[in-house]
Amino acid sequence: MFLLTVSAILLVGALPQPTWAAEGAALAGRVVDFQQQPVRRARIALYLNGEEEPYVEGESQRDGTFVLDLPDEPVDAVRLEISHPHFRTATWKATWADLERLNDGSAVRLPDIVLERQLTVGFWIATLTFLAVLLFIATERLHSTMAALLGTAVILGISLVGRPINEQLFIIDFEQAIEYVDFNVVFLVMGMMIVIGVIEETGIFQWMAYQAYRLSQGRVWLLVASLMLLTSVASALLDNVTTMLLVAPITLQIALTLGIDPLALLMPEVLASNVGGISTLIGTPTNILIGSYADITFNDFLVNLTPGVLLAQVALTVYVLLVYRKQYRAASAAASPALLAQLEENARITQPDKLRKAGSVFLGIIVLFILGEQFHLVPAVTAILGAVAMLLVVRADIEQMLRVVDWTTLMFFIALFIVVGAVQEVGLISYIAAGIRLLVGDNLIAATLVVVWAGAILSGVIANIPFTAAMLPVVGFLTRSLPGASNKVLFYSLSIGAAMGGNSSLIGASANIVTAGIAERAGYPITYRTFLKIGLPAMAITVTVGTAWLFIHF
Repeated sequence: MFLLTVSAILLVGALPQPTWAAEGAALAGRVVDFQQQPVRRARIALYLNGEEEPYVEGESQRDGTFVLDLPDEPVDAVRLEISHPHFRTATWKATWADLERLNDGSAVRLPDIVLERQLTVGFWIATLTFLAVLLFIATERLHSTMAALLGTAVILGISLVGRPINEQLFIIDFEQAIEYVDFNVVFLVMGMMIVIGVIEETGIFQWMAYQAYRLSQGRVWLLVASLMLLTSVASALLDNVTTMLLVAPITLQIALTLGIDPLALLMPEVLASNVGGISTLIGTPTNILIGSYADITFNDFLVNLTPGVLLAQVALTVYVLLVYRKQYRAASAAASPALLAQLEENARITQPDKLRKAGSVFLGIIVLFILGEQFHLVPAVTAILGAVAMLLVVRADIEQMLRVVDWTTLMFFIALFIVVGAVQEVGLISYIAAGIRLLVGDNLIAATLVVVWAGAILSGVIANIPFTAAMLPVVGFLTRSLPGASNKVLFYSLSIGAAMGGNSSLIGASANIVTAGIAERAGYPITYRTFLKIGLPAMAITVTVGTAWLFIHF
C-alpha cells in the first residue's frame, strides 16, 4: 500500500498523501438527463480501492440527488457507477483533491452527472403501446377507459414478467407507475362530481335554460346567443362534460318546441362549452391537468385567459349565427302552448330548500378556489372539503352520491397517467421535447405558435385529454429552457390549443362525445362528418383569436 502511494505521489508531482478517512466522509451528487431533468431511481454503486464488488449501493431520489457514506478506513481510490435501465452507464472517479477532502472527513459534492439515453426494447414497446392506446381512443374501437387500462396492463405486465428474462424489456415497475399518477387531478375531479351531483338534483340548470328561452321572446338568434353564454359560464364554474349532461336534455325540448333541428342548438352549445371552460382551473379536464403540473392557480387562469376566452366566444357566436342562419329564420316563433307548458313543467326547481343550502356551499367552494392559494390550499383539497361539506349540509345519501361519481372517468385518468408516465420514463417525451426545441430554437413566438396549433390540430385526432397529458413534460422543458418563457405562456398556449382544438372533431373532447350520445338517444345522431363540418372552422376561428390574445397579453 505504501509503495503504491509513493509511486502515485511521484507521478503527480509529490502531492500530499491522503490520510485516514474520518467519520462523516460522504459523496453527494445529482443525476440528470441531457435536458437537465432529474433521473430518479438510478442505481449508484460505490467501489473503493479498486475492488470489483461495490462497497455500498443506493438510488437517486425524486430530485435526482443521492448521498453515499464512506467507511472509516483508508481510501486510495473511489469510483462510482451510475446505471439505469433507460440510460447508458456512466462512471465517475475521484481525483486526488477529492480523496484528500474525503480522508479529512468532508463531504464531496459532485458536479451533476449527465446520463445519456439509450433506446431499449422497452422503449419501443412503450411507444407502440402508447400509440395503440391513442389509436383505439381516436377510432372508438375500444372505450377510452378500456384502451388506457389495456395499455397499462401491457406495460406493467411486460415490465414485471419480462425483466427477469431480459433487462431491456423493462419499462416501469408498479411503484414508479403509481408515482406518475397525479392524485391532485383525481381528487379534484371526484370532489367536483359529488358537488355537482347534489346540485343537479334541484333542477337549477334546467330552470336556467328555460329562462334563457323566455328572455329570447321567440327570437331564435337571441336564444342561441343566450344558451351559448349560459353554457360557457356554466362550463367555467363546473366542467364542460357536466354542463352538457345538464343542459343538453332541456335544449332538446326547446328545439322541438320551436320546430328546429336540435343539432342547430346542441352544436353551438358544445362548442361554447369547450371554449368557455378554458377560463378557469376546473372548467376543462385539460386545465385541471395543466394547473396541477405547472402550479397554475384558479386565479391565474381567470386573469390570464378570461379576456381571450370572451373574445373567442364573441367570434364563435357570430360564426354560429351565420352558419345556422337559414334554420334560425325558419324556426317557428309561436310554439305550441301545450309544448311550452310541458317545457316549463320540466324546468321547475324541484327542491328549493336543498338548492339554498347547496348554493351556499357551492359559493363557498368558488371563494376557496379563488382565495385558497393564499392559505396553501390546493384545488384538490378544496374540492374534497366542498364535497364533504355539501354532503353534511344537505344530508345527502352518501351511497347515492358515490354512485354519482363517474368512476370510469377517474380510472381513465389513472390509467392514462401510467401510460404517459411509461413513455416519459423510457425517453419518448424527452426526444419529442428536444425535437421541438431544435425546431423553434430560442424563439418564444415560434414555440408559442407550435404549442397552440399543434395542440389544436392534434387534439382533434388524438383527443385533448391524452394529448395534454403527454405534452405537459414537453412544455415544461420548453418553459425552463426558452428565454422569456418563465411567465408560463406556453402552458396557457397548451390550454388554448388543447381545449379549443377539441372542437375540431367529434372525438376531440369528452363533452363532444357525451353530447353526441344524448342526441343519438333522442333520435338525432351527430356523425363524425357533421361535427367536423361545423367544428373545424369554429376551431380555426377561436384558436386564431386565442393566439392573438396570447401575443397581446404576454
